[in-house]
Amino acid sequence: MIRTRTTPPRPVDVAEVFPALAPLARSAVRLHPRPGSPTVHDSSIGGPLLWPAREPWRYCRIEHEGLHPLVPVAQLYARDIPLLRPPGRTDLLQVLWCPSEHAPDSSIPVELSWRTTADVTDILAAPPEPFDADEDFYVPEPCVLAPEQVTEYPDFLELPKELKQQITDPAPWRAAGIMVDDAYPQELYIDTLSQAPGWKIGGWAPWGLTDPVPRFCVACGTAMTPLLTISSSEWHRNSTSWIPNEDRVPSTSGDSWSNPPGITVLDANHLQLYACPASGGHPHTVLVQ
Repeated sequence: MIRTRTTPPRPVDVAEVFPALAPLARSAVRLHPRPGSPTVHDSSIGGPLLWPAREPWRYCRIEHEGLHPLVPVAQLYARDIPLLRPPGRTDLLQVLWCPSEHAPDSSIPVELSWRTTADVTDILAAPPEPFDADEDFYVPEPCVLAPEQVTEYPDFLELPKELKQQITDPAPWRAAGIMVDDAYPQELYIDTLSQAPGWKIGGWAPWGLTDPVPRFCVACGTAMTPLLTISSSEWHRNSTSWIPNEDRVPSTSGDSWSNPPGITVLDANHLQLYACPASGGHPHTVLVQ
């Protein structure tokens, strides 16, 4: 069920041009969701969940007219994505949400469940059907995954001041033999060298709607790190260099946008789940960017 997707090598080793970036490198796993027919035993986006028959299904905790069952968003097995680092003896992450934006801040309630697959011996055969959501773009199309590990660097807005100044100066780029836009040299870093677009595990968080704001665990105060990025597109016109080799088509097609799960988060943004690195049992937090 797992297919192969391969991100083209970055055209520049940006850490060689700017050595101060090297210690800021982080691993991320691009999930590469593509249309398919996943089963409960597969990692998937929008697929069926390995849910115990005796465990009650999750429902939205925010007041609705009637009960609103949560919708499966992602199911991720650690065997497919070692970067997950599940807590204890668990080996499966399940993500569900209410497929509706909630007033007054258009929030999207998200719940996580870490499971041990060996403990699920009797599987729920018929989960509740989603209610008739106003926003169909919060009910993902079933997709199989092709996890691929890549290296990322911080969002430009999250860089230290000195590094920002270096990257916005054309001189270091030219000295390395790299052609950049003299008026906006950081564009190469932002679009091509820092962060992969699309659904992913780990890596660095995207920013833009707000300036970077650290997230701290409410249970222990530890700085939280990105767990899962839920994206409104796998790539767009500014990030076509990240299109996997297997998905590349002739440029005459005009295909500069891709969204296999069909998810659109709050005006085509990202929903970022953060986790506490000190304990997988501590509460997660959510941020839209």
